[in-house]
Amino acid sequence: MRAAITGWGRALPDCIVPNSYFEEIGLETTDAWISERTGIRERRVAGEGESTATLAAAAASDAIKSAGLTPDAIGLFAMATTTPEQPIPHTGAIVSDSLGLRCASFDLNTACAGFIYGLVIAQSLMAAGGLDRALVVGSETMSRDLDPRDRGTVILFGDGAGAVVLERSDDDSAEGVGILGWDLGCDGSAAGLLELSGGGSKLPLTAEVLESGAQWLTMAGQEVFRRAVRAVQDSANLAMERAGVTSAGIDWFVPHQANTRIIESACNRLHIPMERTVVNLDRYGNTSAASIPIALSEAVDDGRIKDGDVILMTGFGAGMTWGSVVLRWGRP
Repeated sequence: MRAAITGWGRALPDCIVPNSYFEEIGLETTDAWISERTGIRERRVAGEGESTATLAAAAASDAIKSAGLTPDAIGLFAMATTTPEQPIPHTGAIVSDSLGLRCASFDLNTACAGFIYGLVIAQSLMAAGGLDRALVVGSETMSRDLDPRDRGTVILFGDGAGAVVLERSDDDSAEGVGILGWDLGCDGSAAGLLELSGGGSKLPLTAEVLESGAQWLTMAGQEVFRRAVRAVQDSANLAMERAGVTSAGIDWFVPHQANTRIIESACNRLHIPMERTVVNLDRYGNTSAASIPIALSEAVDDGRIKDGDVILMTGFGAGMTWGSVVLRWGRP
């Protein structure tokens, strides 16, 4: 059984924060510095009444409508986020209630690789359980976990959500649509390179923990960069090998939107030209688990991705986790 994407949607906050904002508030950076080193020019930031769940529900609703379905047709809901609505219950339960879903749902936190993990897990459960359809959402409000004084993180991240509907396809021929191959992995020895240590069972939030700043995301940027490029290369190559394709057969590469230099380096190593790579982080920054589905939905809506195209999607993030999926675009 293959699972094909038949619906897609995205949701972004209205508030746009340009690079110049950080100059205005006195952070030691400039628009030119941020643009040159990251490729980011602006990002979206959630405002009053916007949250991980509200953005997820908006993106998911559009995806279900795009697939020509109603919520009662969804048999499984995978919610990828590293910024949950609240500790209990899981964010998927809150989004399910907003959408009117009554199917199984769960959250998964594999950071920026979360959407890829969600696709693979949803396809596997569809096959194991005989399900016809699943909803996979990546949604984040990263801005609420960032120290506004930390130049190393606050300039990089943004908020948003993206969603897809997966439907069963029993056509496993060479030209059949759906997921053709995948790879997932994690190197826990690098977990400390990108983390938010406060607020869990190890460091419950207390006045002392808040004073220490442990409630903010921290990142060892240069080491994350180095490992990310290698993770993308290795994971993408494994997924392509399992799918029976080479980089020459990839019509579109949709990478996690973290940094233009990472994307360019990965493209060089994979021998995929930038002309066949979807990049939108200049407008949204790094939206973690939401970045790939947002970029994917934009490329479909503007006509770049067409039926029959072979798509490579690769994510990497805290953990360090990584994941890649190769699929042929089209409805079953």
